[in-house]
Amino acid sequence: MKHLFYLNKYFIKYKWRILPGVLFVVISNIFGVVPAQVIGHAFNLITENIAIYRLYNGFDRQAIVYDIFGYSLLFFGSLILFLYLLRGLFLFFMRQTIILMSRHIEFDMKNDIYAHYQKLSLGFYRRNNTGDLMNRATEDVNRVRMYVGPAIMYAINTTVLFCLVIYFMFSVNSTLAIYALLPLPILVVAIYYVNTIINHKSEKIQEQLSRLSSFVQERFSGVRVMKSYVREAQAQEVFAEESNAYKRNSMGLVKVQAFFYPTMLLLVGISTILTIYIGGQQVIKGAITPGNIAEFIVYVNQLTFPVTMLGWVTTLIQRAEASQKRINEFLQLQPDIVTGKEPISLKGNIAFKNVSFTYQDTGIEALKNISFEVKQGQFLAIIGKTGSGKSTLANLLMRMYDVSMGEILVDGKKLENVDLQSYRSQIGFVPQEVFLFSDTIKNNIAFGLDTVNDNQVEQAAKDAAVYYNIVDFDQQFETMLGERGITLSGGQKQRVSIARALIKEPQMLIFDDCLSAVDTKTEEEILSNLGRLMKGRTSILIAHRISTIKNADKILVLEDGEIIEEGTHQELLDLGKAYAELYQNQLLEEENL
Repeated sequence: MKHLFYLNKYFIKYKWRILPGVLFVVISNIFGVVPAQVIGHAFNLITENIAIYRLYNGFDRQAIVYDIFGYSLLFFGSLILFLYLLRGLFLFFMRQTIILMSRHIEFDMKNDIYAHYQKLSLGFYRRNNTGDLMNRATEDVNRVRMYVGPAIMYAINTTVLFCLVIYFMFSVNSTLAIYALLPLPILVVAIYYVNTIINHKSEKIQEQLSRLSSFVQERFSGVRVMKSYVREAQAQEVFAEESNAYKRNSMGLVKVQAFFYPTMLLLVGISTILTIYIGGQQVIKGAITPGNIAEFIVYVNQLTFPVTMLGWVTTLIQRAEASQKRINEFLQLQPDIVTGKEPISLKGNIAFKNVSFTYQDTGIEALKNISFEVKQGQFLAIIGKTGSGKSTLANLLMRMYDVSMGEILVDGKKLENVDLQSYRSQIGFVPQEVFLFSDTIKNNIAFGLDTVNDNQVEQAAKDAAVYYNIVDFDQQFETMLGERGITLSGGQKQRVSIARALIKEPQMLIFDDCLSAVDTKTEEEILSNLGRLMKGRTSILIAHRISTIKNADKILVLEDGEIIEEGTHQELLDLGKAYAELYQNQLLEEENL
């Protein structure tokens, strides 16, 4: 239960729903137990009046006795009906407080989990798959809701009912009460034993469900690759294996429950038999009346539902505990990146000083002792082979990761001390892996701004050289994109992503190799527009094609995480080393094309 202690803050928050709910539970159970006493009195009335009725056999008074007997039964019947109506009313109030509280807690938990996910750093998402993240925020939260709502409600209900029934039992006859409750210790032992099994199996079920969700999410996201490589049958086989594993774990839990519930009902049945047998002996001795036996049978039957619920509640609590443990694993994680407090009005002066970076999850040293400076308004280009550290450098500049060694200065301030929200809001970043949302083209372009008008969206599209592609669509800017922008071609997706960055009118623009799917003519148009838009503002462009970066104020050539050359296009050509060799190779490729 220790993992469920996290929920205490929600119980405190909604205490004014829990406390009335508990009160309604107590009142409803009082109205549920009192009818047993009424039934006992009614049973005694029946037995006594039948004897009196027979005594007046053949006399006129027999009809009067019959009428009194009938009115008495009607009174007791109406009283029982009234009591149960009151019980039903307070049961309704009980559900309206406790069950509604569980929905509020579910809402709060989902929001807390989502907010915490957003605080976690990029490395967290590299280490965990999307399916598992989603499963913890949906399926696991739903199981916890079943604990804070139905489980707690029925647990309180069962406890109150047990206390009331046991009190009334002992107030009638302690000997009969002891025998009627004799199977309960066996029930407690059975519950303790089964709880351990249920907890273990619940954890395995949730883990398997996460694996299944992750597998399905990945295959749906990569459906084009699957179809291209004709791997549908293989994916179906793996899905069947994962589904069978989930089914086996679930069936194991069902078998335990299938054994548990009949056992509980058997013990309740034994209680009924003992009540009738021992109760009969007590009646013979004159310790109790026959009505008391009827009253005890009602009590024992009233315990049947709570005992059955006890098993169900136990299952809910154990499954919720397993789910909350999984939720807590992520909620207890602290973000690797903690924002600084210094506000910044970005100008665009950047300095890397002896920066090194190693990915913690792989141990790969991506950058080694990098040092360079970029002044406000300069155009910096970065080029190098795949895996040379170009994208890592861009991610460090966006502070998606913190440097392992050295420091990054922005306008003379250490990047780690700068308020990240303020800093990033002034940057236009186009990542290497373009991501578009399942929304309209207009909303994708306007994603970085809270308010935007159609003219701004259209101008950004023109600056990104994608305007005429968009207006060719039937719905134009209102065209809905499929998942990850699947409706568009690779080049169109890149240009929409560029438009998203340009509409912010950023003080600094970072392009992480986002022109790779764009033809040369369109590339020149975009670069020409950038030259106009980013005048006086800092631009950093990562590319593979030298034609993209030849007009840069400064070019860095990376290899194996180190800067091997630095200078302008002409300076590097005159140097005649790696950059010049790369330039010649690209010229030969263009000639061959």
